Amino acid sequence: MEDKKYGANQIQILEGLEAVRKRPGMYIGTTNVVGLHHLIWEIVDNAVDEALAGYCDEVTIVLTSAGEVIVKDNGRGIPIDVHPKTGKSTLETIFTILHAGGKFDNASYKVSGGLHGVGASVVNALSHYVDAIVVRDNKIYSQRFYEGGTKATPLEVIGVSEFNGTIIRFKPDETIFKETVTFEFKIVQNKIKQLAFLNKGIIFNLYDERNDKSISYCFENGIKDYVHEINLTKEKINDDIFYVDDNINDIEIEASLQFNSTYDENLYSFCNNIYTSEGGTHETGFKNAITKCFNNYATEHVKNFKGSKFVWDDLHEGLVAVLSIKHFDPQYEGQTKAKLSSLDAKDAVQNIVVKYFEEYLLKNPTDAKKMIEKVLLTQKSRKAALKAKEDTRRKGALDSFALPSKLADCESKDSEVSEVFLVEGDSAGGSAKTGRNRKYQAILSLRGKVLNVEKVNQGKVLENNELQSIIAAVGAGIKNSYNEEKLRYNKIIIMTDADVDGAHIRILLLTFFYRYMKNLITNGHVYIAQPPLYRIEANKNIKYAYNDLELEQLKETEFKGLNYSIQRYKGLGEMDPIQLWETTMDPARRTLIKVNVDDAFLANEIFSSLMGEDVESRREFILKNAQFIENLDI
Repeated sequence: MEDKKYGANQIQILEGLEAVRKRPGMYIGTTNVVGLHHLIWEIVDNAVDEALAGYCDEVTIVLTSAGEVIVKDNGRGIPIDVHPKTGKSTLETIFTILHAGGKFDNASYKVSGGLHGVGASVVNALSHYVDAIVVRDNKIYSQRFYEGGTKATPLEVIGVSEFNGTIIRFKPDETIFKETVTFEFKIVQNKIKQLAFLNKGIIFNLYDERNDKSISYCFENGIKDYVHEINLTKEKINDDIFYVDDNINDIEIEASLQFNSTYDENLYSFCNNIYTSEGGTHETGFKNAITKCFNNYATEHVKNFKGSKFVWDDLHEGLVAVLSIKHFDPQYEGQTKAKLSSLDAKDAVQNIVVKYFEEYLLKNPTDAKKMIEKVLLTQKSRKAALKAKEDTRRKGALDSFALPSKLADCESKDSEVSEVFLVEGDSAGGSAKTGRNRKYQAILSLRGKVLNVEKVNQGKVLENNELQSIIAAVGAGIKNSYNEEKLRYNKIIIMTDADVDGAHIRILLLTFFYRYMKNLITNGHVYIAQPPLYRIEANKNIKYAYNDLELEQLKETEFKGLNYSIQRYKGLGEMDPIQLWETTMDPARRTLIKVNVDDAFLANEIFSSLMGEDVESRREFILKNAQFIENLDI
């Protein structure tokens, strides 16, 4: 064996921004469509930080026809004087050196989001070119960088102006973003709308030169407007939305809530404009405060309430709440900033919310009574469910649903390699059971359409046979009892017919997973199988097409001039076990779509519109999005 020396020559030193181009995922998470749009957020975050500091009240984003993005703000303008440590202009320092920026200096920015000085240089590293224009001190300064951050031009004065601000133009590098370099208007629109809610009074403009679209947002009531919009199509319990905006110990706290008649919880928390998807100390303080206030109010105003104290599980049904704090030095668990760990945030939020929510309940007795009645019904349902569970335990049954008899389980007990197909219909289920790889593939046949969980409470969900079977098969529990360690399969694959009924079953299942096992989706365990629409054959040569375009391509290439036959699959049951394996279940050949929830607010809006009680909202959603449907089997 050759002795390969491990020494100094084997140690790579990546200069400047090389590290970002070498490992872009470390800085923007991914190089797919999510990472591509993250470039915009980094520059926009810098503009928003100027707004948080009180120097900016308008941010404009332009998607150009050349595939560029322009971000403009009317803040102070990036400093252009020589930086004492680098000997370069501050502008060049910020765009070419990692971890250089004003966000490390509390005198410049009291609070900030983003990557704390990493953003501008990362965008520069991953772009074909970046043009930076700074307007300050009555002068317009310009500098260009190209091909991963190399300085193309020196900083120079190109004009005069009486207004201050910064304009950044960049074009992403397609050698980095190989999947796509096309920015999506809807993604940017949703992001800036959220930022407008979280930063009241700031104007956010979006222009798309590619199709001459534009939109602007400015919300004077901040997250109170946010709660109002989420509840727009819902039946409200309390007409007057609770809202507070105050600060304590240099922590600014903004909170708003309103109850509706549904059974879902929608509590969204933020710290410095960053969505804390896993909550944290600020969210704990909010929950403690609301629970305490309801208990105190019920003790004083509800007969025979003593001894029936509310817990958070009694309060969450139908709650829509947004909590946003601005913290000067936030601490998070892990690197993703998904969970806040700053201990002072808990006490600050709890003290402020208790003070103002107690006052709100006393000033709004009619709304308080209706909310208490809603909470009492939830408490009654929770206690009944606990009693039923205890009765089951006393009878000696399992502490969870028994595995359903119609589950054809796999041989492997290793959840990392195991997967379960949720299959529409007994016929397709039979083919899937025969064609599968028994070692690691399980099959659960579903009869008919599952329950629409958007319209019923948890008690009805747990009584439904099909949903009981899914809960038991998955094994991880639901809602607050969800435990990832008990998950029996790494992949939960929805396999339905490629028609309208199949699409309906998919959305019903996705609604159930989103409302009752959200972590199953956010942790990347839910997939949608893609069965073929066509089978084309000539001279024993068989191919499958998954859409009309693929079919036409096959006709024009492999089957041109041949006497071929085409079979149009109306359902999975028409495929024999071998065909189903080859086209839809074989990991080496199948196509799976992973279900993501990159924007929890947009997902909530879609599920409510499609599956909720508001018919007009659903009609409007369908009319608005019908143009994007590529294949509809009627």
